[in-house]
Amino acid sequence: MTDKRSEQQLPPLEWLRVFEAAGRSGNFTAAAQELGLTQAAVSQRIRNLEHRLGKALFVRKPRGVELTLDGEAYLPHVQSALTALSRSTADLFSPAVSEITIAAMPSHIELMVLPRLKPFLAKHPGLRVTFVSAHRQRDFDDAKADIHLRYGSGNWPGRKAELLHQELLAPAAAPSLLQKGEEWREKPVIELSGPRSGWRAWSAATGSPVPLRSSLHFDSFDLVLNAAIEGLGVILASLPLSEAALAAGDLVRLPEPHFVMDTGYWLSWEAERQPLPVHRELAASLGARLA
Repeated sequence: MTDKRSEQQLPPLEWLRVFEAAGRSGNFTAAAQELGLTQAAVSQRIRNLEHRLGKALFVRKPRGVELTLDGEAYLPHVQSALTALSRSTADLFSPAVSEITIAAMPSHIELMVLPRLKPFLAKHPGLRVTFVSAHRQRDFDDAKADIHLRYGSGNWPGRKAELLHQELLAPAAAPSLLQKGEEWREKPVIELSGPRSGWRAWSAATGSPVPLRSSLHFDSFDLVLNAAIEGLGVILASLPLSEAALAAGDLVRLPEPHFVMDTGYWLSWEAERQPLPVHRELAASLGARLA
């Protein structure tokens, strides 16, 4: 049997949306701008909500507002409920998506996305997946994409992000490069320029000696990986990007410690846009769960 008293006590959704925006921003004016309301309208809705609940939710200050203890306790529950409602609405009523656009570095597309894409495409035979190659940060900023696959710390202004893989670096080589009993440090190493740490950082983190001979230098990990598979040298392998090569036996890890970096591979999307069900399915196929 429905509890009519509970129904009557539940505040209007609009008041809760205003409370969430004001609580998150700490400012009624910012909340008004976000929601397309006047500052007076935001203040009125907050007063209505406080009256309904019988509790003060904000302390008004000369510059902005501050949540009371009751407001701090209430805010995460309201945010969780609004997120769940938004997600359910998108799941049930969003129009069918005909295309997904993904921005990523070419090597990440090749080594991380394509090997995992076939089952997802089989479930969505009419879906068009478009890839946008991004080589630098500004390429991501300019890309008109639903989802970014980025390397870094996971913090990008105006975006949310979900970690796919923490970056792990470990020495690896083609089986043909090393004969039994040979010391891998006597072989040339292949180096990679860019944001990842190199051999010296690996040595400092693990306490292992720095390899002395350098043979090749690349600016893209897919080229580094291919060179290693050809037996041209030892690489400091990104284990997430080398997964397929290691599984196939084209590359083997050497008996050395790995280096856990504080960066990783992230799926990222615009903070104000709620991921659609098909976006979450794609993320799940790659190993992440979009909020």
